[in-house]
Amino acid sequence: MVLSKTQRIAGISLAAVSLILFFALRPAPLPVDTGVVRRGPLQVTLDGEGVTRVNDRFVIAAPVTGKLVRMTLEEGDSVRTGSALASLLPPELDTRAYREASAKADAARAALGEATARQRRAQLNLEQADRRAVRYHNLKKEGAVSLEASELAENEAAMARRETDAARSAAESARYNFEALQTFTNRQVSGKPVVVTSPADGRVLRVHEKSERVINAGAPIVDIGDPSAIEIVIDVLSSDATKVRPGNRVMIMAWGGEKDLQGVVKSIEPAAFTKISALGIEEKRVNIVARLKEYEPLLGDNFRVQAQIVLSEANSVLQVPVSALFRGKDEWHLFVIDGGKALEKTVRIGMRGTYQAQLLSGLREGERVVVHPTNELRDGMRVKVQE
Repeated sequence: MVLSKTQRIAGISLAAVSLILFFALRPAPLPVDTGVVRRGPLQVTLDGEGVTRVNDRFVIAAPVTGKLVRMTLEEGDSVRTGSALASLLPPELDTRAYREASAKADAARAALGEATARQRRAQLNLEQADRRAVRYHNLKKEGAVSLEASELAENEAAMARRETDAARSAAESARYNFEALQTFTNRQVSGKPVVVTSPADGRVLRVHEKSERVINAGAPIVDIGDPSAIEIVIDVLSSDATKVRPGNRVMIMAWGGEKDLQGVVKSIEPAAFTKISALGIEEKRVNIVARLKEYEPLLGDNFRVQAQIVLSEANSVLQVPVSALFRGKDEWHLFVIDGGKALEKTVRIGMRGTYQAQLLSGLREGERVVVHPTNELRDGMRVKVQE
């Protein structure tokens, strides 16, 4: 059948219109952002905020209640072992209190005399019992006394020896009690100050009481320590702390210096504590203690720092942006750009860092993937890569 010229023109026009409508009504390519599968170093880190603290810190407290003499020490001063840190003047006793203290001291002196007399009497009884036991032992050998009488004499000597030991302990206790009461009374009357000394070499970290005033026994006076023995305390979630091991590398950042500092995890504290987050949520957190590899003189006690704990790392691995991954039923998925279309593929992932993840299988180096895929993106959909 031969088509007429009019029919041919109508057919061509219909095909042209259909083609125009196809291109006009076809959905426009979805604009997407992309990343590239590449090979390079990868680190898995745990970030946290930390503070510095002196490792060997001594909090010096008042040994007695009294008036603290005005402190001359200042923060940063060096101290030596045994050097004077502070002086305390115990309060003087009034007449009634002095009489009471003197009476207690006199009673202790009398008790000491009685205990000493008992000790001497027990010592004499022991000597007599020892002589009797030796005499009965010799008579038993000669057959003059029975075995029972000899054993009875030895038992009496042993009992006398135990009584002597008890009397000696009682005399020592009475002597210590008398010396303590007598020293207390003399010190209160004489007004001699109690000098507080340093237990170790170091520097003054903090002076709790600078002015002269009355303080109670046990009140902190001054903190001393060695600033060169600085450690970093980083608090992290308890679920994250289980991934940290002693010896992990730590990078100290945002501490105020020009370069990052290097450290290593020293220990993980065994007990967690509760902390309220900025959103008002109760969190269980654990302190990770790290030590610096090199002493940094600009760092002091209780300085704020940012820390990164390196959990695992590799020098050269195939990696993909974490933002390109999304979870399927049991596996990880992503979209690969191929011929202007987004093709969904399944991949296997190893280490996961903050921005990159290790790619074990599924893609080749140099392939381009969609990052931050939207809900509208489907397998095989045309896409347009945004610059």
